[in-house]
Amino acid sequence: MELLLLNILLAVLPSLIMLWYFTRWDRGRSEPAGLLLFTFFLGFVAVIPAAAMEMLIDPLRLPFPPLLQLLFRAFIVAGLVEEGVKLFVVKRFILGRPAFDEVMDGIIYTITASLGFAFFENIFYSFGGPGTLIIRGLTAVPLHAVASGIMGYYLGISKFGQADIWKKGLLIAVAIHGAYDFFLFLGGGFAFLTFPLLLWSLRSLSRLHHKAIEADRRNGRI
Repeated sequence: MELLLLNILLAVLPSLIMLWYFTRWDRGRSEPAGLLLFTFFLGFVAVIPAAAMEMLIDPLRLPFPPLLQLLFRAFIVAGLVEEGVKLFVVKRFILGRPAFDEVMDGIIYTITASLGFAFFENIFYSFGGPGTLIIRGLTAVPLHAVASGIMGYYLGISKFGQADIWKKGLLIAVAIHGAYDFFLFLGGGFAFLTFPLLLWSLRSLSRLHHKAIEADRRNGRI
């Protein structure tokens, strides 16, 4: 029982800590707590359609060579499906709301949805060993946040002038997410490449965070 409680704690804490951290990026005009909670919930339930789609297109049923199977699973089954579903729920249920009134909000809401998604995923791992949950807390949860956050910047830009640029954000998010999974699928020394990938992605998101603030100030949104 104590091990299970520890595992549950390790499963839920990373998403909650990162949610607290990233929502502080928008301290100038904080988002409504209820809407953030709703967005987190949307990301949580988005795991269900994502899992269904992933099972439908699982390449293990197709006559692909092994390396192509890994690429397909990493970039399409995991990357495109999961980032696409997270983008869909934010575009469908959050983008048109009055509270979404800054470029910065694109980053905040997509990260929030992604952490709800990661929260649900980690629940599945809470019945395994704590080592897996610690590794996921240090890699998989941040991966969801930074990839979706970068996507969210372009979603924010798309609302305020460049309508189709959200597609660029989705492509970048899929590339980051897919590369992360591909390195893990390869295993061995390749798995360690996830750490520089995450660091680079976090630096990229940090730069976009500052660009979003500049754009919002320049256009009188803050």
